[in-house]
Amino acid sequence: MRAFLCAALMAATAVAAEQQPAPNPWASTYKPAASRPTVIRNATILTAAGPAIERGSLLLQNGKVVAVGQDVTAPADAVVIDATGKWITPGIIDTHSHLGVYAAPGIESLQDGNEMTSPNTAEVWSEHSIWPQDPQFDLALAGGVTTMHILPGSANLFGGRSVTVKNVPARTAEDMKFPGAPYGLKMACGENPKRVYGDKGQTPQTRMGNVAGYRKAWQAAVDYRDKWKKWRDTGSDPEKRPERNFQLETLAGVLDGEIRVQDHCYRADEMATMIAISKELRA
Repeated sequence: MRAFLCAALMAATAVAAEQQPAPNPWASTYKPAASRPTVIRNATILTAAGPAIERGSLLLQNGKVVAVGQDVTAPADAVVIDATGKWITPGIIDTHSHLGVYAAPGIESLQDGNEMTSPNTAEVWSEHSIWPQDPQFDLALAGGVTTMHILPGSANLFGGRSVTVKNVPARTAEDMKFPGAPYGLKMACGENPKRVYGDKGQTPQTRMGNVAGYRKAWQAAVDYRDKWKKWRDTGSDPEKRPERNFQLETLAGVLDGEIRVQDHCYRADEMATMIAISKELRA
């Protein structure tokens, strides 16, 4: 009986293990660097949320700003920095960056920001191109840029997923990845896609060709999302599991509100057209 129970327990454990989702290999592995409490005194502080604070102080603990003002109490063991005659501002967040995917020096082997093989490359992710040792990261940090949203380029109707990173020394893109930040989808409308593919003798070659490409892709994404929803709602039979499609998976993530869109347009009418497409999807 004991052997039977052990065998049953092992079998149940194996089934449970199979049902557990696999660990996400692309999850953020960012960890704040070790630091001591630090207080910066006698600075002119620009808060970006109100008037400047003259001869102000700022307290940092565990990698975060915890107090700002003219009268800040710091722990007795805090590192004290005298910033007389200097300025403090919030870190700059660059919402449209190509650092790491177009790394320096600007040679062909480091040009990884545009997958110009199809008007729709929603399946590619910018984080898979980021070179964390790009020397431009240090230059940006010296200019006050502490966070960046790194996108693929603008050659395609759908350029791929974008990612938010912290500007920190790292071995991998995941070590830089901002915990909890949603993915984005880089899109482009107007002249870029029609120029890139028109020059190749491919489609799209016109703005109306662009719009036809968007509508076709979004309709395919709606069908893909509905197919997976039906599968889950009807018991998730492994034998009937839909085939996974990374391109449509990204677009379905947009439809579900999990992935945000950043669209590159040049003309007001193009932006109005993109809004009209979004309304068509909600119809």
